[in-house]
Amino acid sequence: HAIANSVHVAAVNRVGTEGDIRFFGSSFVADAFGNVLARAGEGEGVLVVEIDLSMNESVREGWGFFRNRRPETYGALTRRIPAGRTPKALGYHMPAEWEPHDAVWLSWPHDTETFPDLARVEAAYIEIIAALRGSETVNLLVVSDMMRTRVEAILDEEGIDAGGVTFQIVDYADVWFRDYGPTFVANRETGSLAMVHWIFNAWGEKYPELMRDTRIPLTMNRDMALSVFTPGIVMEGGSIEVNGRGTVITTEACLLNPNRNPDLSREDIEAYLEAYIGAGHVIWLKEGIAGDDTDGHIDDIARFVDPTTVLCALEENEDDVNYATLKENYEILKRSTDQDGTPLTVIPLPMPGAVGGEDRLPASYANFYIGNTVVLVPVFGHPNDEVALARIRQAFPDREVVGIDCTAMVPGFGAIHCISQQQPSVKPSRPR
Repeated sequence: HAIANSVHVAAVNRVGTEGDIRFFGSSFVADAFGNVLARAGEGEGVLVVEIDLSMNESVREGWGFFRNRRPETYGALTRRIPAGRTPKALGYHMPAEWEPHDAVWLSWPHDTETFPDLARVEAAYIEIIAALRGSETVNLLVVSDMMRTRVEAILDEEGIDAGGVTFQIVDYADVWFRDYGPTFVANRETGSLAMVHWIFNAWGEKYPELMRDTRIPLTMNRDMALSVFTPGIVMEGGSIEVNGRGTVITTEACLLNPNRNPDLSREDIEAYLEAYIGAGHVIWLKEGIAGDDTDGHIDDIARFVDPTTVLCALEENEDDVNYATLKENYEILKRSTDQDGTPLTVIPLPMPGAVGGEDRLPASYANFYIGNTVVLVPVFGHPNDEVALARIRQAFPDREVVGIDCTAMVPGFGAIHCISQQQPSVKPSRPR
């Protein structure tokens, strides 16, 4: 409970008896991951050991302690944003996705419950890696040496040089790196990179078995050794879309959902977004698309392609369940401006129809990933595939636009943007 509530404690070894109570000793100190750092001897005493207490605020998330279990004993977890110690106060911000990357992070798929047709999802991953590895390092999480060997063999079989792939052996539950991974923030004046470690609660505690992936950023940082900012609130990377200049687009259905941060108001969320990703101008859309179990992630709806231009999903079929929702979001964007008051240019992006039949799946062309030299777009075997690719090519004339078949991936309720997370370069970016 002490670690779960961010309280620092020391271990005292007691032996002998006190009234009816008998003390057996055997006290120990463990780190946040359960590794025993010191054990007590046979006598009474205080254990003295070096331990990184900075992780206490974050580790409770990995244990599923998202609320104060003993409010009468410990102070409330929700606290004011610490002035002067936030990313924005220290000169950091979240760059736009089209700005230069040093790397992209992915997790290799392995769960047949998430992906019944796992072989086809693996094939899509191979295409993604092949398209990205030449222009940005691919940091690929695998769960074991055996999986690494197998992936290397697949790459070799496909004639793809694994030289641009850096394997990271990590215990992870699923592949949705956009949501459980860190949000990288950059300070280009000092040439510094840092990460924001949000709480990941598996989209409102819908999937308890996936909630342990909240610890992935801390695991990554054992090697990266970056500064880590811990806001202490629930947030997923797929719920925020930035232009890198101070504007973020999100949805009310997701960020104001009581299954995320029930004690935070709209104004509170806006304050966190400004303090931790440097986006003080928030554009609130309404709901997400049908079949989206994240409660309405923005990366299926609207994407910045330059500081004042947005590609926005729009359903043309008036009988489709997404028609009214997407039209409302589109109209909100048409009335919106950037952080400087400049009206946004909003370009409609078609939808791929009802993928999944009666069990509607969250298929959207907006779930693309912007790499250094390519844009990877999910396609679904629909006539609108080519229309969407052409529109995205117009938005990115300096990049190759590649369609990736995601018909086997989207039954897991996500696509290319959901499985990826860019690591921005701290070098000055080229304008768009």
